Amino acid sequence: MPLTHPAFAPPVPALRRAPGRPGPLQTLRLRLRPPVTITEPPPDVVVERDVEVPMRDGVRLRVNVFRPAEEGRYPVLLCAHPYGKDRLPRRTRSGRYRRPFQYHLMLQTAPFTHSAWTSWEAPDPAYWVARGYVVVNADSRGWGRSEGAGQVLSEQEGLDGHDLVEWAAAQPWSTGRVGMNGVSYLAMSQWAIAAATPPHLAAICPWEGLTDAYRDFGRPGGLRNDGFFRVWALGLKVQRRMSTNLRREQKRRPLRDAWWADRDRDLEAITTPTLVCGSFSDHDLHSRGSFDGFRRISSEHKWLYTHRGPKWATYYSPEGLAAQARFFDHFLRGDDTGILGQPRVRIEVREDTDTITAVRDADEWPPADTHWTPLHLVAGPTAVTGSLTTQPARSTGSLTLDAPGSCATFAYRFDRDTEIVGPISLRLPVELPRGGDVSVFATVRKFRDGREVTFEGSYGFRGDAVTHGMLAASLRAVDPARSLPGRPYHPYTNAEPLAPGEAVVLDIELAPSATLFRAGEELRLDIGPRWPFAFNALTGMCPAAHQAIGHGPLVLHTGRAHAAVLTIPVGNTELSHHT
Repeated sequence: MPLTHPAFAPPVPALRRAPGRPGPLQTLRLRLRPPVTITEPPPDVVVERDVEVPMRDGVRLRVNVFRPAEEGRYPVLLCAHPYGKDRLPRRTRSGRYRRPFQYHLMLQTAPFTHSAWTSWEAPDPAYWVARGYVVVNADSRGWGRSEGAGQVLSEQEGLDGHDLVEWAAAQPWSTGRVGMNGVSYLAMSQWAIAAATPPHLAAICPWEGLTDAYRDFGRPGGLRNDGFFRVWALGLKVQRRMSTNLRREQKRRPLRDAWWADRDRDLEAITTPTLVCGSFSDHDLHSRGSFDGFRRISSEHKWLYTHRGPKWATYYSPEGLAAQARFFDHFLRGDDTGILGQPRVRIEVREDTDTITAVRDADEWPPADTHWTPLHLVAGPTAVTGSLTTQPARSTGSLTLDAPGSCATFAYRFDRDTEIVGPISLRLPVELPRGGDVSVFATVRKFRDGREVTFEGSYGFRGDAVTHGMLAASLRAVDPARSLPGRPYHPYTNAEPLAPGEAVVLDIELAPSATLFRAGEELRLDIGPRWPFAFNALTGMCPAAHQAIGHGPLVLHTGRAHAAVLTIPVGNTELSHHT
């Protein structure tokens, strides 16, 4: 599976509809009728609603408890969040259950099922109680029916979670072993609670949860998130339960200051056994932080489950639930599930939106046998085309992007099947003839016979690229001591605008993926000053959007005198080098 010298091919015009991507009418149907089945809750479960749990400062949180009807002591699965434990699917006049509105907002592309007791992104009590667990669903402080003032991403959430865990461990229906489970914010709250080190927290399963409020969410690459962050912040503001205006603070804080740092948790303090889900399909939100969380926590027992399927369909799928059960059954029930002898990392490789070509195990992420392979950018025969080569170019060159929506494309063709598994990084020398600042977006796409091959992306968008990344040129400073292969570390603490005509080097991190390129297929690197996906509910990656900076020409330097390199993680192969 080695890489070889590419056969250059000019880019083709963008397609309205890529293979595997639903058209506008199909997208509309999926939004109107998401393929989600809400089932009737089982009858043999004891349900206690709005149970009061006192916190250390006297504030009372309220929780719903679901437990087996048979008296006894059971392990506990806990989740805590600001979305409302009682916001459950409601019956329609026809007797069916109405699907949560989020499933209409964020496209669901595969069928899945959960019970009507399941609140947004929470573990399904019907499934877990049947397995002999108690499920506790908590309203976070200030949200739902809990007392106090709500502050998302706060240290207080960790302290409250500590007290919730210890309360659950002391109940007469509890064995004293408590775990946590849930998706997105319900994963993020697990990082906070585990970092507070409650003694009876025995296992956590943060299923796709970001870990750095600035880098993962508010300002990835130093560029303001004007899409999902804005929508999420507005939703919280409308509820009038929080004193902090997140959108206002995001706008006024372009650098990573103490306000942003206060919204991150001490991952290194986490020693709890952990099953992390890191997806390749949530690059606009949780992917980076999930993989970083797996890497940084200090847990002796930790596993990483990767996939590139739909977020919720994977979480509630038979395969996803089996992985969660194998983990919790060992650490909460004491069953011998064989997990201790299981490799730490499950890697799912895809060649397009729906085709899984391999599922394999590894002991670390990225895999130890990864070959970090440089592909050199070489300017081509036109103003906006170029190629990628395994050997440095013998001459220098440059490409100039004049229009705000312009894009430079560099192509590489594989002559045999090759897996790209891990994060990708781009080193790019740039120049601004007028000086100032500019946003640079790098997108890696896959083409087969001149047509783009797409993948599952954030918010159910099935027209996603292999991966993408972004950076504000003024925030290009890198800390080498904290950087890793494929992962340049930017402090984002000091802005350095470019002087007119000054050439500087940008190191851009692209989110991890696991992708098979077959012989004859092309990897294309697009570079431009604007976010490459449309903000459109029927044809785009709605609600993803990112700030664009700069209005003048952007010059990309390539060739012998410049280190313009795309570094890709190739599997355990030997490379063929051609002159």
